[in-house]
Amino acid sequence: MREEKIIVLDYLPQGYASMRKMEPIIQGIGTNYFALLELVATKEIELNEEVEINDKEKVTYIRRKLKESELTNFAKSHLEETIKKIVKTKEEEFIKFFNTSTRISIRMHKLELLPSIGKKHVGLILSERKKPFESFDDLKKRVGITVEIEQMLAKRIIEELKGEEKYYLFVSHFPTPTASRR
Repeated sequence: MREEKIIVLDYLPQGYASMRKMEPIIQGIGTNYFALLELVATKEIELNEEVEINDKEKVTYIRRKLKESELTNFAKSHLEETIKKIVKTKEEEFIKFFNTSTRISIRMHKLELLPSIGKKHVGLILSERKKPFESFDDLKKRVGITVEIEQMLAKRIIEELKGEEKYYLFVSHFPTPTASRR
């Protein structure tokens, strides 16, 4: 489980004020496993830019994995919208989750871990998925979910990024980056 690309949440051309050695810092979120990473940039990077981690022209190396609480305020303010964009591009994978998710225990289903989904919606999803859902719109229409699916999933992913959940559905709890110091 490795990240290959990130979307830039914040770019600090001078690094952090507390750094001994000034180097340009990128804070980004992985597009595969939602890993929050801090990288050293080779050249100036644009916000919301999709960057390949092994692109030596843009990234010198990965400094470390970040916790959600270690993001800059600017990065935190763009996190939900960025996750929603990633979810939308991976709609097929998330629909597969709705079509195939199972119980965690006798009393709890994985779907109940999503914000705005209770036992009633779980029952409706399970009965409607006899014919697999084809899209978020199809799911909303057939089950009667009123919230945006992308927003619901983004909120769950942010909760998982905080690292205090008992169950992880979408975020690899210990994602490992693919690049290292060069």
